[in-house]
Amino acid sequence: MKRRKIMVAAGFCLSFFLGTLMNLLFIPGFEHHQNHRDGLRSYHHGRQHQRVADNAQLHVGDPLTAAVAAGANSRPANSDWRRQRELQMQIQERLDEVLRYRQRQAHWSATGDAFRPLERRRLMDLEPASYWELNKANVKSDNRHTDAQSRPSPAVSNTAKAQNVFWMNPDRVNTGQMLGCHSIANVTNIQYLGSGYTKAVYKATINSSLSVALKSVDFGGHDMENCIKKYGSAEDCYRLASFKIVKEMTLMGQLQHPNILQLYGYCYQDSNDIRDTVTAITELGSPLEMIQLLQTPWEERFRICLSLVRLLHYLAHSPLGPVTLLDFRPRQFVLVGGELKVTDLDDASVEETPCGPHATPGDCIMEFPARNFTLACIRGRCQGINEKRNLYNAYRFFFTYLLPHSAPTALRPVLDKIVNSTGELTWGIDETQVHLENVLHLYTNGLYLQNTSQTHKSEYKRLADTSISGENYRCWPSYQHDGCTLSVFSLREAIDICESHAQCRAFTLTNQTTWTGHQLVQFKTGSSHLSPNKGRVTYGRMGS
Repeated sequence: MKRRKIMVAAGFCLSFFLGTLMNLLFIPGFEHHQNHRDGLRSYHHGRQHQRVADNAQLHVGDPLTAAVAAGANSRPANSDWRRQRELQMQIQERLDEVLRYRQRQAHWSATGDAFRPLERRRLMDLEPASYWELNKANVKSDNRHTDAQSRPSPAVSNTAKAQNVFWMNPDRVNTGQMLGCHSIANVTNIQYLGSGYTKAVYKATINSSLSVALKSVDFGGHDMENCIKKYGSAEDCYRLASFKIVKEMTLMGQLQHPNILQLYGYCYQDSNDIRDTVTAITELGSPLEMIQLLQTPWEERFRICLSLVRLLHYLAHSPLGPVTLLDFRPRQFVLVGGELKVTDLDDASVEETPCGPHATPGDCIMEFPARNFTLACIRGRCQGINEKRNLYNAYRFFFTYLLPHSAPTALRPVLDKIVNSTGELTWGIDETQVHLENVLHLYTNGLYLQNTSQTHKSEYKRLADTSISGENYRCWPSYQHDGCTLSVFSLREAIDICESHAQCRAFTLTNQTTWTGHQLVQFKTGSSHLSPNKGRVTYGRMGS
């Protein structure tokens, strides 16, 4: 009996040992795949300067990597090939979109030949392999090129080589020359500004003098992360995402307007185990903060709305056709010297919604959270849909908040009409601009002031070349947060404002003006702390 128990225990131990040994011998890839997943996870979280783990096994960009790893099992190979084909189709669609924009103004391309001959070829290298190339790869080894300068992509046809020339207009840069990789090689004061679904934006200083924005694909962003999870190829996913930047650069080059962010240049360089990563170098602006804008003087808020309308008028009549901003949010705009400029064009489109000859009312409908609009179908297109979408978005994101509040009394009726007409889309962009330009004319020339013969309540003593130290009070909205500084058209308007404020006993005309030519005036609670100040004039109320 005792010997039997010993034999049973020995058999149990032996079976356990053999089972463990079998697991170790026949599942050798566990450690490797675990490390591979960990490497991708760290890659997804934005370590842009760390090399991808297990790169030798991953072979990023190879459309048949998964099929080779699957061995003789045909199902995984077919499944991976279908996913790769789906990804290549998306890349091809984005490439075709960029080429369509470029072909609309092909005559511009000749102007850039003398400037960046090497980097003008880079768009060719971004074209994905054709489906014939993918099938041919089943029987050929990896034929990826290793030298971007001497060996263009084998998938590019002769026609594409002739057409896919990325051009820039050098006149858009003050120096007359586009910035490139050499310009950003030794940038200073690099600061992360933010990121969206696709791009990351950084602030940097070039030559210790020019502040620029640097835009590149965010390796830890939503687009890259989801694409790699689905398709497994970091390089191909990068190509897909990078075409948004290429499209944006193309549109910035062709749509030249004061309210479109200026493109200074671009750079292609190898990074993160991926060849030819692209960085756009653009004008730097300040992000829009709507809460802060609501606290700024009306004149500055009106300037933003006027800038936006001028931009939308240009987009409605652009050389590419009517352009719509599909992602129309305040975060897509920046302020440069008080002027509003659009900074994101990767979601812009010139394609107007098609409709058939027997279109129903539902074929041309614009849907918004608060209401919908039905447009007419004319010549196979929903009439004016791009222009109207832009205009209504301007109404709901900007006009309703920035235009009417604290505006001069005489201008409020026309401003209310502008807001209501754009909210109902009874006006187009042309009529809207005419009315806003008229408001600018009225305001700039002081025609908004009430014509009155009413005398002032008090007399004022004029003191030249003096100002008042301290004695501040707050008013809203003011150019000065801890005081009351407003813009006026004339001395009479300054006196009217002072007499409408219970705290005001004096004011100083500064030698500063706003963008409309109005003069900045500091309103004070008294004039007991006078000090010499060349060029300024102080007026103090006499009596009570």
